Amino acid sequence: MKWLRSIFRGIKVPGTYTIIFAMILLSALLTWFLPGGEYVKGEEGTLSYRDVESVPQLFGVFTALYHGFVKQSGIIIFILIVGGSFWLLNSTGAISVGIGRFIRSVGRYHKVVLVAITLLFSLAGAIFGMSEETIPFVGIVVPLVVSMGYDAFLGMLIVYVAANVGFSSAFLNPFTVGIAQEMAELPLFSGMEYRLFCWAILTLLLILFVLFYAKSVYKAPQAAAEQQTFAAPQPTATSQPIAAPQPTSAPQAPAEPQPCPQRMSAAQKIILIILFATIVLLVVGVTLWGWYMAEISGLFLAMGIVSGIVAGYDSGRISSEMIAGAKDILSSALVVGLASGIIVILQEGRIIDSILNSLQAALNNAGGEWSLSAMYGIQALINTIIPSATAKAAITIPIMAPFSDMVGVSRQAMVLAFQFGDGFTNMITPTSGVLIASLSMARITYSEWVRKIWRPVLALMVIGLLLLLGTLLITF
Repeated sequence: MKWLRSIFRGIKVPGTYTIIFAMILLSALLTWFLPGGEYVKGEEGTLSYRDVESVPQLFGVFTALYHGFVKQSGIIIFILIVGGSFWLLNSTGAISVGIGRFIRSVGRYHKVVLVAITLLFSLAGAIFGMSEETIPFVGIVVPLVVSMGYDAFLGMLIVYVAANVGFSSAFLNPFTVGIAQEMAELPLFSGMEYRLFCWAILTLLLILFVLFYAKSVYKAPQAAAEQQTFAAPQPTATSQPIAAPQPTSAPQAPAEPQPCPQRMSAAQKIILIILFATIVLLVVGVTLWGWYMAEISGLFLAMGIVSGIVAGYDSGRISSEMIAGAKDILSSALVVGLASGIIVILQEGRIIDSILNSLQAALNNAGGEWSLSAMYGIQALINTIIPSATAKAAITIPIMAPFSDMVGVSRQAMVLAFQFGDGFTNMITPTSGVLIASLSMARITYSEWVRKIWRPVLALMVIGLLLLLGTLLITF
């Protein structure tokens, strides 16, 4: 078996850009061979399928990046603003000093903090569908856990993965459960008891994995910090041009961490208060005021500018730090635009609806267990090309709802299959702009992330399938 291991050891994993562009090429190739089709909404809101001429894509391969940027312009701008704002905030030194003081005060209660953060973000995903909002929190929590003596991957686990586990098993999320149940003609948020049970099981398993992983990677805080790819920028008199990190290449070694001073300046204390107030406003704004990316972007931009003023920066310094931060995270914006090009190609080629129709037709003769399993698999597959839960619900629920009636599967179970299929693959698909942006904030390459996360994601999908099949045994 040594020769087999040596072969795999010699295989080089393609970079993120290469993988996504290959997917664009494959999508364009499919437009030349697959028939076109589209779903048409009738007068009563029902969807009917009809054949149309496909539009083979050729030059569209090269315009996909532009159209992808236009399609995802909101999240791209969000990434640049948040990245610039956090760079400016980090340059004041307030976060590194505050983290140092926090670690000294926490002492031996690290694991309690890890469990609390995991539970908090899982609840956020389950109750109000936290997704894009995790990006700035990654920038806060990753340096926190690094300073505790852990690594950046653990920071992603307790923020990004926790929010996605909650999102996948949500019991109150209006963006998945609410929309899907409305389209399936079910009472809003009905069946909450079993969804709450699923959330508790999945969150408990994640917490156990977090504690196991934390124990396996723990090092002395100083030694751990020296090995991380994440490093907050050090304050400088003038900002120097900073090369944007490439998610597809090996991470560069960070600058030698500077010891945190024992005392905080008055300005740094005020900046930490500003950061805390920003987090509170973020939670309140999302949960009560319906804030989304525009409002959140404005909130973090204001945080950065006010923090710079408190730190004594002039307008030139504030601008240069913001630009340096935007440069640092620019590669993530490029990936988001390129990944969105996959969906653009399939839509422009008019084959995305024909693919969905073929998948639905294949389920016609399957039994209850196989049909429910197939629904789950189809939703997971579709999620790799359509990361938007709302868009998938609009396309798939009107098809799956009547089909579930035909095969004896409850519509509640069908909605749960939609939730699980939509959420778990978000943690690994390269077409998720939120994942790529979060990885950039954590300074983790996509290939490194896949190597570490594929087993936990596979385990979650298997457990999700078992929980899904459990609905056939109960009234749900």
